[in-house]
Amino acid sequence: MKAIIIGASGATGKSLVSRLLQADEFSEVTVLVRHNVFEAHPKLKQIVVDFERLNDFAEHITGDVAFSCMGTTLKIAGSKAAQWKVDYDYQYLFAQIACHNGVPAFVLLSAQNANASSSIFYSKMKGRLEKVVEELHFNKLIILQPSLLIRPNTDRLTEKIGLKVIRAFNKLGLLEKLAPLHVNMVAAAMIKSVGAFNAMVKKIGVKEIAELGK
Repeated sequence: MKAIIIGASGATGKSLVSRLLQADEFSEVTVLVRHNVFEAHPKLKQIVVDFERLNDFAEHITGDVAFSCMGTTLKIAGSKAAQWKVDYDYQYLFAQIACHNGVPAFVLLSAQNANASSSIFYSKMKGRLEKVVEELHFNKLIILQPSLLIRPNTDRLTEKIGLKVIRAFNKLGLLEKLAPLHVNMVAAAMIKSVGAFNAMVKKIGVKEIAELGK
């Protein structure tokens, strides 16, 4: 199979690429990135793109499955509008092009509590993206909705604090639905989900992600 990825330079994306390159069932892995990130590999095609002009690179958005795990934080983006562009606009355009080019399967990394009607900006953004990607009618759409992600050597203070709080509650048997998931587990689940489900649209929560990612 051939895989095409955006968001490959993030923590989850890097783990995803590494695992795809090791997987025998994938013969080619194409990553769309802003600048070269990965070392050369026989199975890897690294395409440097301008996400503001993604349509200009549509010829590269082909294959058997597309993985979308792009995302940023409000702090890094600098504004809600800038974060929306990365987390929603770029990913939606990628999905539109993939669908137009006949990519049969699409795997979207979303978030727990994604809800298009939410009053919370992040949840609403993720929920609206899920909704419009569903309306593209891929042969198979898999949406992963993890809770807090455990990233190697994270410098995000909110993640460090949130992780400690949630782990403390989990020891007491509370907040199990919010159990943090390591990015390696999420990446493994993204790959395994492609062959694990036959439904046209499948949403996977924390428990199923953990089971698939073992």
